[in-house]
Amino acid sequence: MILILLFISACFLAYSNGANDNFKGVATLFGSGTTNFKKAINWATITTFSGSIAAIFLANELVKNFSGKGLVPNELITMPVFAISIALGAAVTVFIATKIGMPISTTHSLVGALFGAGVMAVGSQFNFEKLGNTFLMPLIVSPLMAAVVSFIAYIIFRFFRKQLGVTKKTKLSIHENQVPTVNAMSMDSASLKTKTIISASINNTIETYEGQIFGLKSQKLLDSLHYLSAGIVSFARGLNDTPKIVGLLLIINTIDIKWSMIIIAIIMGAGGLINSKKVGITMSKKITPMNSGQGFTANLITGLLVTTASIHGMPVSTTHVSVGSIFGIGTVTKKADYKMIGKILLSWLLTLPMAAIISALIFKTLETVL
Repeated sequence: MILILLFISACFLAYSNGANDNFKGVATLFGSGTTNFKKAINWATITTFSGSIAAIFLANELVKNFSGKGLVPNELITMPVFAISIALGAAVTVFIATKIGMPISTTHSLVGALFGAGVMAVGSQFNFEKLGNTFLMPLIVSPLMAAVVSFIAYIIFRFFRKQLGVTKKTKLSIHENQVPTVNAMSMDSASLKTKTIISASINNTIETYEGQIFGLKSQKLLDSLHYLSAGIVSFARGLNDTPKIVGLLLIINTIDIKWSMIIIAIIMGAGGLINSKKVGITMSKKITPMNSGQGFTANLITGLLVTTASIHGMPVSTTHVSVGSIFGIGTVTKKADYKMIGKILLSWLLTLPMAAIISALIFKTLETVL
């Protein structure tokens, strides 16, 4: 019974993770107007699932890290109550953030939950040094690195674009609105007609590129590269996040790790398809406006950093890296919404203590009841 509860808890975490994280890889596709929401989330689902399957072969170190190995005594790791507390503490935290549209880090939530349940269980025996070096340091450094690298990369790409003679063209987004008007009125009746009003909003402009690169139309080439870069980010996210959740299932010896990866990947995909729109809009529209070239640059940097970290067993957050990259672009273009960035940073600061408190309370409750 306790192992079934652990499996359900891990599935809830996987669903919450998909709902909060799956759209992040394709946020720039939607935000730049390259494609619509439905096509973007479908592309994210396919590529994230591919990354999850690749994790079977490439991310064994992350599975070990997020089982709690090295942070707490080995005998605690074999206790299902400990793993359940971590899974539920992180899942509840991520689910609440998803409901209010805040893009937080599942990695950060898991670290907080590991800390809360671990300290509640073993107190001073908890390995605080490993927590800082292996977990917290990459989480703090990665968004700063992403912002700086994307800032520099965009400046370099912009320079070469101008050298190649590719120019930007701004188009107004035109809207047709049907407005009811009163045609005639009497004591008994009134007849209504509608008239069409055409309006253009300066806030809904679309930037496209004109010119050729290596004999190909620049906008068509850029759109293709943008799709590819979004797929790389989503692939990297599946590669980085799936093993973190699977690490909690290691003590269920009856489930093979490969099957665990596949099950978690499917549930993550379902979470993204069903419940990702609020976070998706925050990531796509509220940090900074962007065009397809800027979105491509942000995705490229995010994908490279997260993939490199996954292969080396470093538990970075795709959320932190992605937001950092998009913010770096917004800094160059001077269009970043610092108020929204402040709200996101506050949600990040609250993630770890919230997950820690919830997991600690769950651990104490389950330990008492069971």
